[in-house]
Amino acid sequence: MTKGEVILWKRLKGKQLGFKFRRQVGIGRYIVDFYCSRLKLVIEIDGLTHLEEKIFENDLKREGYLENLGLFIKRYNSEDVFKKIEQVIEDLYNTCIYIENHPGLRPPLLRKEGTTAIL
Repeated sequence: MTKGEVILWKRLKGKQLGFKFRRQVGIGRYIVDFYCSRLKLVIEIDGLTHLEEKIFENDLKREGYLENLGLFIKRYNSEDVFKKIEQVIEDLYNTCIYIENHPGLRPPLLRKEGTTAIL
């Protein structure tokens, strides 16, 4: 796991948010950073390399594949995990609650382009 993944995992493991997450989960031909099967939620932590065009294009293909399986993808950049972990956790918790209360609806703050901004 990357440093950002280690930091986030410390806050996700043991149902600390009220939802069970697993790390480094194989889904089809991909391995995702974190996954909550109850919510069908994938969490990805992106470092600076994800801004490179080729990697970004691969991320879009990967997201398309996962979304076709009915999964939600939530991305955070590693810098936010390092510097704003409380905001990341709050945003992630709110996303989990939204998905749980609105099954089948895409959470409004999930975006396809780039990494998700922390509000």
